[in-house]
Amino acid sequence: MVMDKTTMSVQELSAQMGISLPKAYALVKQPDFPTIKIGTRILIPIEAYKEWLLKNAIKD
Repeated sequence: MVMDKTTMSVQELSAQMGISLPKAYALVKQPDFPTIKIGTRILIPIEAYKEWLLKNAIKD
């Protein structure tokens, strides 16, 4: 059974968005940004991230 990846790390978020690692950490600390904490590790659920991205996109 092949399982698609359901979460990404802050480092992967940084690469995905094309932003610096410090900016990615600042983003995941925002109250409305979807994260899961496991111990000290911060993971971002990919589907929730996609929803957040659409919700926060600038609409002209």
